[in-house]
Amino acid sequence: MIFVKTVSSLEKCFLDDDFAAKAPFIAGSALRGDRLSYQICLYDDGTDTAAKTVCRARVESPVAHWVQLSCVHHVPSLMPVFPDRCDEHYLRTESGLFPDLLIPLRDNPNVYAVPRQLHSLWVDVRVPQGAAPGTYPITVTLQDTKTGADVGMSRFTLTVRETVLPEQTLLYTQWFHCDCLANYYGVETFSPDHWRIISNFLRTAADNGVNVILTPVFTPPLDTAVGHNRRTTQLVDITAENGRYTFDFTRLGRWIDLCRSVGIHHFEMPHLFTQWGAQHAPQIVARVDGEVRQIFGWESEAVGGAYTDFLHRFLPALRAYLREKGVEEQCIFHISDEPNEQQLDDYRRARDSVAALLEDCRVMDAQSDYEFYASGIVPHPIVCTDMIQPFLDSGAEDLWAYTCCAQCVDVSNRFLAMPSGRNRIMGVQLFRHRIRGFLQWGYNFYNNQYSIAPVDPYRVTDGEFFVPSGDAFSVYPAPDGTAYETIHLAVFSQALRDLRALEALAERMGRDTVNALIDSRAGKPITFTDYPRDDSFLLDLRETVNEMLG
Repeated sequence: MIFVKTVSSLEKCFLDDDFAAKAPFIAGSALRGDRLSYQICLYDDGTDTAAKTVCRARVESPVAHWVQLSCVHHVPSLMPVFPDRCDEHYLRTESGLFPDLLIPLRDNPNVYAVPRQLHSLWVDVRVPQGAAPGTYPITVTLQDTKTGADVGMSRFTLTVRETVLPEQTLLYTQWFHCDCLANYYGVETFSPDHWRIISNFLRTAADNGVNVILTPVFTPPLDTAVGHNRRTTQLVDITAENGRYTFDFTRLGRWIDLCRSVGIHHFEMPHLFTQWGAQHAPQIVARVDGEVRQIFGWESEAVGGAYTDFLHRFLPALRAYLREKGVEEQCIFHISDEPNEQQLDDYRRARDSVAALLEDCRVMDAQSDYEFYASGIVPHPIVCTDMIQPFLDSGAEDLWAYTCCAQCVDVSNRFLAMPSGRNRIMGVQLFRHRIRGFLQWGYNFYNNQYSIAPVDPYRVTDGEFFVPSGDAFSVYPAPDGTAYETIHLAVFSQALRDLRALEALAERMGRDTVNALIDSRAGKPITFTDYPRDDSFLLDLRETVNEMLG
């Protein structure tokens, strides 16, 4: 017999989970312009047949056109956690199959009920801004494709509020890796097919809250082994002749126009110096004597030589073009990613070599040592969430936060082995601490550690024992060149919408009132390391906020 239950989007339905233990979730509200998600889990106890049942889903609702159904697929994880760095708040720590990949039923309409396995459907309800407030029933019926009989039904009641969800003010970047798309699909860099795929992946990123995009004016010097190069993805064509440089920004202009067309209006320039030390130039190619070849890279000193001369020519030209396109004020520049105390002098020298060239620009780097900030070495840090408290205590303004694989104990993150609530709580934390921007490094990183070789994301979700699964990428490459979403992407997108709803309430009632509401519901002041772990906190808080907004 097949059993069906409607549950919240914060449940994770593992194949061997207990169906009876899943909490029902049969009603919820959304603002206009909002998106509400829930799941339908199905379990076949195997009493009627030992074979799978192939079903098709049918949506019946006056708002059926708002509803998108996806099948939740399980993906392999050989390293779901760092064995020596985890806490008790993980769902599982052993390797296995984890529910994450969302494949829309429009691409594969089959829904499988498999004896003694728990499977689920993901339901997205996208409420238009112009929707009429009211209460709407949504019924999803599962029909056996062999017999035509209905074998299960989910009923959900959606309440649409009067208030329109405001635009996102948080600046949010997930690093976009153009080389990984070219590698996976086997296309030439910036060929027509590559541009089509880039467009599809950008659109999905924007749809899930990304509004700042890593823009490869030259190949970003990120996650690259010393002496090794990633596939060249350089938007700016450079010609070098007799010690002079000319720059063609045509492809950069196409990139900017494409991003703006999908709703991304802020642009993150690649780091001007290599990662973890700022000791070398990034990989840059140019046409020299009619031949395209690399002119800077690991063999190039960061400061004082030909690369410094190049930057003094390139950056003024780049800034002039960005100004011409009307986006210079929406750009972020970087020096070097994650410098540590031993690399302080090299970082300072690199920064000083371009300081005059970046005057009046927003220059930021991921750097979490409070002394670097206090001494003015990194005046605009992007701080990891497990080291951010000293910055908050000091009253640092315009503060950004980030997570990567290292944020694996106590704090929020999006690893597949973590509860979805531990992912979604980030929206409340960002609001509570007035964080201006957020960075996460892996939108579509389909490489192993240091980018020595590409990986197949459908088989390798941890970068070959590099990072816990869920950290390196948030989308899967679909066969047609579009991006398949994931549970951990969708849940973080919910966190961003929670943030927007909280901001709307703060605009109406005052931030202190909303902070008091959050802390009273939590029973304590929420921090990045201390917060409620139960799903009901997030679900009830969002319902309360929606009701107060009306």
